[in-house]
Amino acid sequence: MPREFTPKVVTANALLEGDVVYLTADDRWTRHLSEAELITDEAHAQLRLLHGEGQPDHVVGAYLADARQGLDGPEPVHFREEFRRTGPSNYRHGKQAETRDV
Repeated sequence: MPREFTPKVVTANALLEGDVVYLTADDRWTRHLSEAELITDEAHAQLRLLHGEGQPDHVVGAYLADARQGLDGPEPVHFREEFRRTGPSNYRHGKQAETRDV
């Protein structure tokens, strides 16, 4: 019996900056997971992934990541995606420097 499809977001790394980015429903790449398109259909997820992979001038390493609906939009399900979203943990710089309450 096949597993039930879990919701996904399309994620990648921005080609020039290397930042983690997410594909939105209106075909933009955003650095905010809360703005990402939460995909609940497996066939649609594959199409969106193909769309993301078809933009090598903008992103690299596109893939589908498990997510769930949160109060403010999609949220990560696994530690890996939370880590990618917040950045390196060795010292405060980049995205972490902007977060004051962590």
